Amino acid sequence: MSAAVGIPKRVRTTESRAVRALLIALALGFMALFLVLPLAAVFVEALRGGWAAYWDALKEPDALASIRLTLLTAAIAVPLNLVFGVAAAWCIAKFDFRGKAFLTTLIDLPFSVSPVVAGLIYVLVFGAQGWLGPWLAEHDIKIVFAVPGIVLATVFVTFPFIARELIPLMQAQGSDEEQAAQVLGASGWQTFWHVTLPNIKWGLIYGVILCNARAMGEFGAVSVVSGHIRGQTNTMPLHVEILYNEYQGAAAFAVASLLALLAIVTLVIKTLVEWRHARELKASTELPPEPIVAPPLAT
Repeated sequence: MSAAVGIPKRVRTTESRAVRALLIALALGFMALFLVLPLAAVFVEALRGGWAAYWDALKEPDALASIRLTLLTAAIAVPLNLVFGVAAAWCIAKFDFRGKAFLTTLIDLPFSVSPVVAGLIYVLVFGAQGWLGPWLAEHDIKIVFAVPGIVLATVFVTFPFIARELIPLMQAQGSDEEQAAQVLGASGWQTFWHVTLPNIKWGLIYGVILCNARAMGEFGAVSVVSGHIRGQTNTMPLHVEILYNEYQGAAAFAVASLLALLAIVTLVIKTLVEWRHARELKASTELPPEPIVAPPLAT
C-alpha cells in the first residue's frame, strides 16, 4: 500500500555507494585536518609541561584578570544584545514603518565591517584626539583603553546575532496569534510574555549562545580599544597573543585551551538546544488530530 497522503517519501540520492563514501571521507578528512587536529594540538601543547605548569599558567594574576574581564564583558554585552535583538526583531517582523529596510541594513553592518575598523571607529570618537576625547578628559571619563571601550566594541560586533536569528523566525510565524490575543483583551506585555516569547524561545536561546561565544572570543575590535594593559584591559584572546609573542608557549596554550573548552561547551549546549527543539517539533507534528464531534440531531 502506498504511503499516506501528505507524508512525503524519503528521497534517495542517485549517487553510487562509492561516491557517497568518497564524499563522506572527504568531509571527515577536512574536519579532522582543519578542526580536530588544531584543537588537539592546543591541548597537547598546553599539557606538555604537566598539570602543575598548566594550573600555574591559569592561576597567574594576569591570566585570572583576563578571565574575569572576558566573563564581565560577555555578561554585559549579551544581555544588552538580548534586549536589542528581541526589540528589533519584534519591530521588524510584526510592524510596517518607514525606514524598516534601513534598520535591517544597520543590523547587518557589523557583518560587513571588519572588527578592526569597528575598534578604530570607537578610537576616533572616544579617543584622546577623537571627537569626544577632550570633553571626556575634562570630566575624567575613560572609554578607550578601559573596560567601557571593550564592552562597546564587543556589543558592536555581536549585536546582529540575536536579531538575525529571530527576524526570519518571527516573520515566518506571522502576527495572527498576537492579533488574536489582543482581540481577546491581552495587553502588549501579556501578548509578548504568553504568545510571542514561547514561540521564539528556541531561536532566542540559539542566538544567545552564538552571541556569547563571539563575545568571549572577540579579538580584532577589542585589540584596538584595549590598549593591551596587562592585568587591566587584556581579555583572554589578547592575553594569549601577549604570552605567545613573549615566547611563553606553554602558558599561551594553557589559556588558549580554556578558550577552546568554552567553545566546546558552547557547541555542546547548541547541539542540545537543536536536539530539544527538533524533538519538540516532532512531538507537536505527531499529535493526533482532535476528534470532530457531530452536533446532536434535532428532535
